[in-house]
Amino acid sequence: MKLLIRNLDRLTTEEELNDLFEAFGLIQSCNLVIDPESGESKGFGFIEMPKSVEAKAAIKKLNNKMIGRNKIRVKMAEDKKA
Repeated sequence: MKLLIRNLDRLTTEEELNDLFEAFGLIQSCNLVIDPESGESKGFGFIEMPKSVEAKAAIKKLNNKMIGRNKIRVKMAEDKKA
């Protein structure tokens, strides 16, 4: 299950994001979206977790949680429409 994490503190690293979600289960991939021009975080990223039960637990526990200076939002990512 692919999760979208929004409103991340711009100083949050991919490693910190991975560690945060790893507490809930296996992480298939972690991708913090970086601005190619500035090299800084755009404030959102994606986590893929193979087990939906673990992903749903992460959503429930981490949505609206204060991480750094921001209250993050976590939800299931929607597939891009062609």
